[in-house]
Amino acid sequence: MATGIKIGPLTLNFYGMIIMVGVVAAAVMSYYEAKRRKLNTDFVWDVLPWVVLGGVVGARIWHILTPPASMVEQGITTWYYLTHPLDAIAIWRGGLGIPGGIAGGALALYLYAKKQGVSFLLWADIIAPGLALAQAIGRWGNFVNQEVYGSPSNLPWAITIDPQHRLPEFRDIATYHPLFLYESIFNLINMGFLLWLNRKMAHKLKEGDVFLSYLVTYPLFRFFLEFLRLDNSYVGGVNANQTLMLVIALASTGLIVYRHRETIFTRESSAAKETDRSGTEG
Repeated sequence: MATGIKIGPLTLNFYGMIIMVGVVAAAVMSYYEAKRRKLNTDFVWDVLPWVVLGGVVGARIWHILTPPASMVEQGITTWYYLTHPLDAIAIWRGGLGIPGGIAGGALALYLYAKKQGVSFLLWADIIAPGLALAQAIGRWGNFVNQEVYGSPSNLPWAITIDPQHRLPEFRDIATYHPLFLYESIFNLINMGFLLWLNRKMAHKLKEGDVFLSYLVTYPLFRFFLEFLRLDNSYVGGVNANQTLMLVIALASTGLIVYRHRETIFTRESSAAKETDRSGTEG
């Protein structure tokens, strides 16, 4: 499978091109959401390069710190990257960890929003659906690089992985679960859910709730998806991605409940009073 287009001495990698399509799609969606809210749409384009830079740097750092088991077996460890800086920055070959990308992009957004004197949480809510869309598109870069596939499968939608991209213990097995596809489909659904929250539930939400909801839905999905993945990233014998996803999902759920504790307790109290009143009248 071709991985790029050659134009003279230059090669345009499909992986990078797909990632950029996702970035532009996310920016356009964020622009229209900001416009719908009658906010300064220039902020979207002004913050975009910083968020992209922060996201790419964060994603690469996460990959460097948590290389998958197959790369570790080949000697491509964190130490290898630290001593081979050219390989460390070769993102066009793949190797972008989504947890680091989200953290890096969020940090860049926070710093830029603080400098501009605007609400980070407000803009995080605006950008969240576009982030899900960018992930849905970007995952197809993994298809081009024949990475992010799951356990062997004979299902009708299983994908064929070329021998050079298979793990050594699965050299004789050709078809696998297309994890990139599962995640792409989920992210499209998640995008729709976050858009619905932004539009239909705005009167019940606090600033930051949509972004926190994203930090619940996506990590939970990734947690369960990791059970199908063959080439996991282990740190100290622990699946780093799966563990982090569970921690983030639980922490974000707890934070949402804490932020709405007064509303929750008020409803419970009202329900209890109604029950007591009904019992007395009966």
